[in-house]
Amino acid sequence: MIAPSPLFRRLLSLMLLCLAALAHAQTDSPISQLLNNERAPEGVVFEIVSGDADALEWAIPRTRGYIQQLRQRFPDLPIAVVSHGQEMFSLQIQNEYGSQAVHQQVRSLVEQQHVTLHVCGTYAGWQGLADEDFPAYVDVAAAGPAQINDYLALGYVKIRITAED
Repeated sequence: MIAPSPLFRRLLSLMLLCLAALAHAQTDSPISQLLNNERAPEGVVFEIVSGDADALEWAIPRTRGYIQQLRQRFPDLPIAVVSHGQEMFSLQIQNEYGSQAVHQQVRSLVEQQHVTLHVCGTYAGWQGLADEDFPAYVDVAAAGPAQINDYLALGYVKIRITAED
């Protein structure tokens, strides 16, 4: 039998380390950590903030998937979503038909899953928008970051939704 070369051994070791790191990263996500806890947190607040006006097209489905996993494990877990970047403007009433899928998913989260969804009133105001420019199922908070801080003060865990998730 031929002994493997030192280079082969190093490459094999490096591959195994990479696989171990990848496995650890996948099980070490904030959602995985919460699902592995014995007890539910006081609640979870998802933060969505992006400079991409279309970000809710991928962020809301991803968030819905996380909510489904969390609710399977902790059925009564209070959950909120705070959107306070450019993406929040797709939730305006005037964009309801152009962003129909997003609006339907958000409405479903709010009405069927009992998730509170906030957008940032300060940022909306900077763009000349008022509370009335958003549908009734979207709460216009005074300020998105302050709303998140209020949830954190209540013991909620924050999970930031990013394109890299």
